[in-house]
Amino acid sequence: MSDNKKPATFDEMHAADGTIRAAYRDYSSWLTDQSLDRLRQKHEQADLLFRRLGITFTVYGEDEGSERLIPFDVIPRILSHEEWTVLERGAIQRVDALNAFLHDIYHDQEIIRAGVVPAELVMTNEAFQPQMLGLDLPRQVYAHVSGVDVVRVDDKTFYVLEDNVRTPSGVSYMLENRETMMRLFPDLFARSVVAPVDRYPEYLLRSLQAVAPPGVDDPTVVLMTPGQYNSAYFEHAFLAMEMGIELVEGRDMFVDSGSVFMRTTEGPKRVDVIYRRVDDGFIDPLAFNPDSALGVPGILSVVRSGRVTVCNAMGTGVADDKAMYCFVPDMIRFYLGEEPVLQNVPTYSCRKPDDLKYVLDNIGELVVKEVHGSGGYGMLVGPKATKAQCEDFRKRLRDEPDNYIAQPTLALSTCPTLVEEGIAPRHVDLRPFVLSGEKTRVMPGGLTRVALKAGSLVVNSSQGGGTKDTWVLEAPAEIAEADQEE
Repeated sequence: MSDNKKPATFDEMHAADGTIRAAYRDYSSWLTDQSLDRLRQKHEQADLLFRRLGITFTVYGEDEGSERLIPFDVIPRILSHEEWTVLERGAIQRVDALNAFLHDIYHDQEIIRAGVVPAELVMTNEAFQPQMLGLDLPRQVYAHVSGVDVVRVDDKTFYVLEDNVRTPSGVSYMLENRETMMRLFPDLFARSVVAPVDRYPEYLLRSLQAVAPPGVDDPTVVLMTPGQYNSAYFEHAFLAMEMGIELVEGRDMFVDSGSVFMRTTEGPKRVDVIYRRVDDGFIDPLAFNPDSALGVPGILSVVRSGRVTVCNAMGTGVADDKAMYCFVPDMIRFYLGEEPVLQNVPTYSCRKPDDLKYVLDNIGELVVKEVHGSGGYGMLVGPKATKAQCEDFRKRLRDEPDNYIAQPTLALSTCPTLVEEGIAPRHVDLRPFVLSGEKTRVMPGGLTRVALKAGSLVVNSSQGGGTKDTWVLEAPAEIAEADQEE
């Protein structure tokens, strides 16, 4: 096959010969009995439920307003138990290696001394926090909540697109998607053995409690939000409510006598663990951005004294930028002595002269991304770009090569999706959520994002993408028993 030939797209429901793949057989049988009118009616009901709950996302650059209802597709994405086992093992392996890396770079920096990761990539990284050097965190966990973005290209191959270990979002949509599907289609769940996801808030709370400062037996845990105008505020409020903990802003807390307290109607109450959804630069105006009105003055000093735990830890961002992504397989080998279960997408680092030349020469065939970019912003999808857009990015690459990576355009797998024309394939990715604390675990499923425009590969909600419920089929009893014996 020629290198220039467009790779075939993997259809997750239908095999190449048109037969239904095993994971979808029960669902497909049910779907053939459903009319499009009924599915569209259920879609409208789902929109109404989401609107009542206030599940919106900020879409930047739109004249008609920034708040949009997140589109929800009523056709689930389904994974077999065997497929999920691979994804679960790979995600846990990856996050364990990233946590080991974070502990290492803030302590002995063995991976730098071994020449595996360039020192300048760490020490000059804008997310590296020198204030965290030498600080021992409970259980040596830095990334307590991680999102690993995974794409699929065939029946055997999953690629990790990126790691999210700063303040990953989207888990509330995973939970609400499942709740909505169970309301709309109770008959489906009566006939399918789908692994539950509703224990995520319980497991999250247990993970947070497990990293409380030493000697604290009954820790007080809070969720720190930037406030109601943040695009993910719904998720912050939702998770706090589900965990039964206080939702607080920076102004609700203060430092006194070497501890962090929150203001309550019954007086100050000491805080032991803070699940923060505020970026590093805003969390402590005395240590970082002095203009921040979102943080708690002096909180870093309490972290350093070991009297409060901030989750995810400050300085985790150095592990998840797109330049560091290239080295994660090496981290797995270095810290765990294992081969990666999940592969990286082949990546060109524009800081390397040879890679830069290749990207400049082939920019129309590649996806170019900012190292610190997120949300689908600051990227070029070469095959979909105009000549002028490609030239603009060439100039950016020549001016700031260290700020960019490039990857080939992947033939992302597709799932059947309800669109205006009926049911049609649309490209998807998956963000499983990994919790680290008492142990490292992954909820069975995650957030499936779907590109609703025909042919589009951009799945980000901020760019108009939608979401699906993600089903992981539980193993048959005999397989489950075998797993327990192991």
